[in-house]
Amino acid sequence: MKEAGKQAHTGSCLCGAVRFKTSGALRGVHYCHCSQCRKQSGHYYAATSAADTELDVTGSENVTWYESSDFARRGFCRVCGSALFWKRNKSEETSVMAGAFDQPSGLRGESHTFVGDKGDYYEINDDLPRHARY
Repeated sequence: MKEAGKQAHTGSCLCGAVRFKTSGALRGVHYCHCSQCRKQSGHYYAATSAADTELDVTGSENVTWYESSDFARRGFCRVCGSALFWKRNKSEETSVMAGAFDQPSGLRGESHTFVGDKGDYYEINDDLPRHARY
């Protein structure tokens, strides 16, 4: 489900070495509770996605990609360490961390994934759909 409309959205890492702009519709936010997302971010991931043709990254030389599995990689700023992107191999879309967008983002939660792998220190207290896997 795409929800944030066709307007442009901008964002960046913490230090500003990486900036991005999306020009197309953004998916609602998926909250991923898998152990990889928790270990990289310190909590769970909150991400939307954009078509690669509608994502323009300035400072891409400052993005380091880490192959976290045999099917996906994670992009982060090599200067400040901000988690920014998640990309499935051979996909034409890139997940973008919702918290990296400038406000107002217009984003809304859509679902939770890997709920069986969530941390034991919090509860999911909303009515969004929950999925065992992606």
